[in-house]
Amino acid sequence: MKRLVLLASAGIALTLCMGGGDRAIAANSTTLSVSFSWCSGTPATKVSGIPVGTKTLRFRLKDHQATGYQHGGGEYPVSGKSVSIPCGALKSKSYEGPSPPAGQVHDYEWIVTAVDASGSVVGTGSALRKFPQ
Repeated sequence: MKRLVLLASAGIALTLCMGGGDRAIAANSTTLSVSFSWCSGTPATKVSGIPVGTKTLRFRLKDHQATGYQHGGGEYPVSGKSVSIPCGALKSKSYEGPSPPAGQVHDYEWIVTAVDASGSVVGTGSALRKFPQ
């Protein structure tokens, strides 16, 4: 019985870590292909492998050296298997670009989540780049 409880607890913890606890992740979630480049607004981004039924891509910037710093992100409506998003095109009120302390180089991860009309996560992906390069 203890093993069953531990396994169930581990499964719940993994689900919360992967989905942030706020959205369900579909069992058949797809891995998205993501690439991006730095610019003066939200990054220019290419995403492919977008699952059928995706309505919105959600973006979040994560600094691997300052994990507590919230850089925010944005959203972009989609309809198709791939998209090229130009610099600064994400709908965002919270995005703050990379800003490591002077003289430091940080690793930034641009995390993309594909969401369907019901709010379920149907795909995830990310890309990592240094700033400054």
